[in-house]
Order: sequence, then structure tokens, then C-alpha cells
Amino acid sequence: MNKFQSWLLASRPKTLLASVVPVMVGTALAVNSGEFNLLVSFVALVCSLLIQIGTNFTNDLYDFLKGADTTSRKGPVRVLSNRLITVKEMKIGIIITFSSAFILGLYLVYVGGIIILLIGILSIIAGLAYTAGPYPLAYKGLGDIFVFMFFGLIGTLGTYYLHTKELSLPAVLSSIPVGALITNILVVNNYRDIKEDRHAGKNTLAVKLGKPFTQYQFIFLITFSFLTPLLLFLFFDFKIWIFLPYLTLPAAYNITKMIFRLDGIQLNKTLELTARLSALYGILFSAGLIL
Repeated sequence: MNKFQSWLLASRPKTLLASVVPVMVGTALAVNSGEFNLLVSFVALVCSLLIQIGTNFTNDLYDFLKGADTTSRKGPVRVLSNRLITVKEMKIGIIITFSSAFILGLYLVYVGGIIILLIGILSIIAGLAYTAGPYPLAYKGLGDIFVFMFFGLIGTLGTYYLHTKELSLPAVLSSIPVGALITNILVVNNYRDIKEDRHAGKNTLAVKLGKPFTQYQFIFLITFSFLTPLLLFLFFDFKIWIFLPYLTLPAAYNITKMIFRLDGIQLNKTLELTARLSALYGILFSAGLIL
């Protein structure tokens, strides 16, 4: 594997749709409100991707340094534990990636004002603090909250605000399924790795509260995601198209069954399908918001 392939692997490309969906839904909400700026959406998307990639690089580095990632892990290959990238190279990659996000994000600050600057700085700090620093969020059972907040509420509402310079209750509601389904990607990951994370001292919510809780956490997040279109239809001026995400209900049901039936490395497929569900729901939800 050459260096380009190693860096591509370290970016965790299969997870990057988690950066796309909030921007996509936030933009769809803006279109629904009669506001749309293509350049704003494009820059927001690139910044979102860079922040997630920087966070993934940071996770790779500190999970390796803390002993949470080894060559025997059940999940995909990690570049540091497999000596594909050195610690020094990864630190440089983290600096370049987050710096690029900050510099590019200055355009969004110009468009959206000081609140966008605060969101950007907070997002970068949170990306670093997820596994690094004196109180790493992922090691203290706060990873789920972090993902829901930044990939759901902040990512979606921040994009909407950049277009409209305002917030609304439908926008807040619309951010919930985005955050919930992306959080479920982490839920499956942590559910699979309970044994290894406990041994490494990585006290994820799954480690702290156990398998039964994690299974029902997954169901709760799925359920709330599919309630949101109904609430938007009943209490706000959205057309029948808002129910387009219900086309993913069979997939959601099958994935939920897998959570109860599978274990260990078998859950890698469940993880992939959960990420696909998040992306497909996001696409259909965005279409429903626009139509």
C-alpha cells in the first residue's frame, strides 16, 4: 500500500457521508425556505469533510497511543497500528487538515458572522478532544453526545443558518434524524468493540451500560428518526413528500435485527449498512424537504 492509499484509508472514506448528510439536509431546508447559495453549500461541505477527516486522523493517533487500536482489532485496518503511517506523519496530517478547514471556513465567517466562527472553532476543538487531551470524550462515554450534537444539530442548523441567517423549529426537528442515524454508526461500532474497549480502558457508553442498553439505544434512535417526518407533516407546512424516508424502513428493520443476532466481526457488515441507511435516509429526507 503506497502513502496515498494509506492516507485515504486513514481518512475512513466509508464514514465521510456523515459529513455530507448534515450539509445536504441543511441546504434542503434553506431551499424550502426560498434561500440557496451554491458556494456557501460547497464550502460548508468541504469544511465539514476536512473537520471529520482531521477528527478521524486524531482518533487513529490517540487510539493507537492509548492501546485501543491493535492489529487484532475487529474493525477495519488502522494505519498506525499497521505501521502504514508514522506518528510524526499523522501529527503533521492533523495540523494540515484542521488548518485547511479553518482557513477555508473564514469565507463562511464572512457570510454568517461571529456565530459561525465560534461554531468552527468549537468543532475543531471537539474533533481534537474526541480522543485527545486530558478528558477525551470517547473514553468517557460522551462520544454519542458529541456525534449527535456536531453531526446532527450543529452541522444541519449551521448550514441552514448560513443560507437564511435565522433558525426555525422545523430546522431543529429536521436535524434530529440526521444526528440520530449518524450516531447509530458509532453505536454499532462501540457495540462491536465492547470487549476490546473495556480492556483498553476506553469507557464508551456501550462499555459503561452494556450490550442490552446499546441495543435499545439503537432502536430508540431509529424510532425517533422515523417519527420526525410525521411531526413535520402534522404540525408544519410540509407536503406528502416528507414521508420519502419511509422507503428505508425495511432496511432499518433488517439492520435492527442484525444488532440482536450478530456479534464481533460479523457486525462490520451491520456497520456498513447503518452508514448506508444514514446516507439514503438523508438523500430521501432532503428530497422530501425540497419537494
